[in-house]
Formats: sequence, C-alpha cells, structure tokens
Amino acid sequence: MQARRAARELAFILFSQFDEKISNYTKENMDDIIIKSIRLLISSSNEELKTSLGSLIDMKNRIEDYEAEHDTNLNRPMGAANIAVPMVMTSEMVEKIDSMIDVAEKAILGLEIAEFTTLDSQPEVKDFAVKIAQTYRDNSDKIDQIIRDYAKGWDFDRLVKMDKDILRISICELLFIKESPMKVVVDEAVELAKKYSTDDSASFVNGILAKVIVDNGIK
Repeated sequence: MQARRAARELAFILFSQFDEKISNYTKENMDDIIIKSIRLLISSSNEELKTSLGSLIDMKNRIEDYEAEHDTNLNRPMGAANIAVPMVMTSEMVEKIDSMIDVAEKAILGLEIAEFTTLDSQPEVKDFAVKIAQTYRDNSDKIDQIIRDYAKGWDFDRLVKMDKDILRISICELLFIKESPMKVVVDEAVELAKKYSTDDSASFVNGILAKVIVDNGIK
C-alpha cells in the first residue's frame, strides 16, 4: 500500500472517531487517536489471521484424514505412503492450503513489523492523515456546506457518516491541500466507499466529487 493511500485510510479511521465538535481537537489528540486506532486494527487483524490460520490447518488435517481413510489407502500395505484420492485431488488441495498457511503466517509477521514501521519509521503516513484532519477542522463549515450544496435531495444529517467522512477527506485534498492528482483522490475515495460503506456509496461519492471538480475547474 502506498504512503498516501495508507494515510487516507488512517484519516478515515480518525474521522470516524470525531464527534460533531471537530474544532475541539488538537494535533496531539489526533496523533493519539491514530496511534490507538492502528494498534487496535493490527490486534484485530492478527486475531482474524490466526482464526483463518487455524481453519486452514483444520481443513488440511481433514483432507489428510480423508485421504488416509479412503478405501484406496486402507487396502494398501502397512507402512506404505498414502496416495492421492479423488476429491479434487487431495494432493493439489493440500499444496494450495500449505501455500495459504504460509501467506497467513507471513501476514501475521508483516503486521507486527508494520506497527513499528508505521508508528516509528514512516511518520509521513501519520503526518499526512493528521494534515487532512487539521485541514477539515480548519475548514469544516465550508466543506460541509459544499457537501450540502451538491447532495441535492438528500438530508445532510441523514447521510451515512462514512460517506460524509470520505467526501470530507477528498474535498480537503481537492480544494485545500492540492498535493495529489485529482484522479488519484477520486479513485481512492470510491475505493474507500466500496470497502467501508453501503452498496450505493461509491456512485454517490463519485457523483458529488465530479460536481466539485467541474465547478472548481480542477484538472
């Protein structure tokens, strides 16, 4: 994951924990929330990976038991190695599962390393996420009014908060920070909507941002 993309994900996590009084948050508050959020995400991901790893190991054991107890192998001489039996071909399935177990184990290790990298060695990721949040804090009234103006037919207060936060992040970048290509900002906003919000969110977010881009002459 590229640094800016990771920063947008962190900004989204940060925005999800703001209450309505964004002006009350200092940079130190934001730093603290991000650090706690990263640690929580890593802990959660570790647990999910461990659960998946346990399931894969269990699946492999079941396949090997099935193979060993198949008539083809029960009738083989004592001490002879089992041979593959139809299932999809157990040998092929075990090979694939071994590969998945290896990936999961590496992912767990990678997440542990990522905690140190993200928090200590790569401050630009956290710093850019905080920069987005500070930009929104300083321009929240303007940005929310832009969303109100373009979300015609929608009650702003009833909009899905995740959609509003994604739009806030994107508008901060498009109109105030202006450091990333417009297409990158929009594409990643749409991806965030697909990943975290409702089925209709991606098209909603894309539509609002398209209007912001056209009316502000962004290229």
